[in-house]
Amino acid sequence: MGTSEIFLIALTIILAVPYAVWRLARTDRWAPLVVVQIIGGILLGPGVLGAQFPGAYAFVFNPQVLGALNGIAWWAVMLFVFAAGLELDLGDAWENRSETLITAGSALLVPLACGAAAASLLLRTQGWIGPAGNYVQVVAGIGMACAVTALPILVLLMEKLGIFRKPLGDRLLRYASFDDVAIWAVLALILVDWHRVGRQGLFLAGFAGTAWIMRQVFARLPENDRWALAMIWLAAVGFAADWSGLHFMVGAFLAGAMLDGRSFSLERRDALREILLLALMPVFFLSTGLRTQWGAGLGGTGALAVFGAAALLLVASVTGKLMGAHLAGRLLGWAPGEASVIGWMLQTKALIMIIFVNVLLDRQIITAETFTALLLMAVASTALTVPMTRPRLARLAAG
Repeated sequence: MGTSEIFLIALTIILAVPYAVWRLARTDRWAPLVVVQIIGGILLGPGVLGAQFPGAYAFVFNPQVLGALNGIAWWAVMLFVFAAGLELDLGDAWENRSETLITAGSALLVPLACGAAAASLLLRTQGWIGPAGNYVQVVAGIGMACAVTALPILVLLMEKLGIFRKPLGDRLLRYASFDDVAIWAVLALILVDWHRVGRQGLFLAGFAGTAWIMRQVFARLPENDRWALAMIWLAAVGFAADWSGLHFMVGAFLAGAMLDGRSFSLERRDALREILLLALMPVFFLSTGLRTQWGAGLGGTGALAVFGAAALLLVASVTGKLMGAHLAGRLLGWAPGEASVIGWMLQTKALIMIIFVNVLLDRQIITAETFTALLLMAVASTALTVPMTRPRLARLAAG
């Protein structure tokens, strides 16, 4: 077979297997399609499918096919992060800045501290720090990974629970928007390269000026032209950020966040997110699964150490987020039950956290084993969100 035919076989597997499992197993009550797609990416990787069927795996996922899939994955995730940046409503957060700052700050800093403490325990053993990373970078990266909330997936879960664009949903969006800004700021700090700090300063200064100009240009264009120009803007900013050493994902987020989301109709933004999740992001999930490592670099403990690390980080993440939400509820005088609902909804980590740790792995700050443990933690945390929130939301509504 030619490369194009094998590529289409691979694409059929990537799209069909998670959908079939999601639909036939009726997982939607506890794991929406996106969670099944992420798990599918892990299972289709070399550690599971490749280990069981090495010959077939090598035939389908050969270097030429993987090169094509990786190109799609890069662009898909850039579009997704750009769309997440467009969703930020910093104006609404500013109008409610006191409540937003207290809640989002508590729900971010407490799990960050818990995650950093868990990381410090983890790093007492070897095999978790990448060749280009140091102790502080890895502790900060793991702590932030435990603290983040994935805004785009939060939107999907709120739609499922019927609270999207309702007062509680609007509050959750404000808190998650704060987290989204924080994670990219922390990532930029982690990626600061003192050998290229001049480039990074040049990029940030140039971006600030260019972004102001682009906002003026976008305001004068019809919407179809805005979308076309947005794609060019995204590619250019992604390149400039990567050239400076800050990674193209930081550039993709900045490209979306600095534009006025209201310049793009709500219907088309929603449609973009849905198309990305259905048509392109499964390829990114597969590329993520290809990077998982089940303990080969940890000596005799192997996979057991990876699963143990994932469990430790999950406890730190869940406990920290709930403690932070309850702290905010006490400070702000929330109604009984609100803190639990908000704490569990903000557990949603898949995608944004996965993108975050992909960048850390790209830059060799963490090892493949650390990446795998964080990936497992993100999947488990996101899978817990709906089943843990649904009964608490019903009790809150009844009250």
